[in-house]
Amino acid sequence: MQKLGDFKLPQFFNYPPYFTLQPVRDTREKQVQLWKELILDYCRNQKIFVIGIEEEFPLFTNQVIERFLSHEAKETFLSALVSEEWMDKGHKRCLILWHRIQEWADIIMRFVKETGLEDSVMTIEEIRSGIESRGTELHGMDRTILTRALKLLEQKGKAAIFKGSSADDEGVKFSA
Repeated sequence: MQKLGDFKLPQFFNYPPYFTLQPVRDTREKQVQLWKELILDYCRNQKIFVIGIEEEFPLFTNQVIERFLSHEAKETFLSALVSEEWMDKGHKRCLILWHRIQEWADIIMRFVKETGLEDSVMTIEEIRSGIESRGTELHGMDRTILTRALKLLEQKGKAAIFKGSSADDEGVKFSA
């Protein structure tokens, strides 16, 4: 089985037709689903939150079989993942959500409870890169996703977001 670093690639990754958009609807649907699962699994494994269509991305090329995805194929597969999560109107960069925003909000609240941070104030940067978050899914999290999850918690009355003079000063207070 072929690997990309410590990530095991699925069998279809070595099958040349999967690097070309399939014209038959049923076949394309299966192809899109396989690519969707592969991209999500890889991004979760590597903690990748944003993919740029025009940037190098390891899954989009297979040197072993000398195949690569076309721009149209990349956009098709990423569109299946993100629906409205494109970060720009030109569909050049997309946000990868291997958890829905509600699930990220739940992960944040579990983290807050497990670390005893209820009624505490933390900066958004501390959540993303602080000592407390090391070894958790939150460590290294994309700021856009984290902010969206915190806003959801704020809407539910579980958090209050405080604006600072800079992005580094933004904070959040969690309530139980």
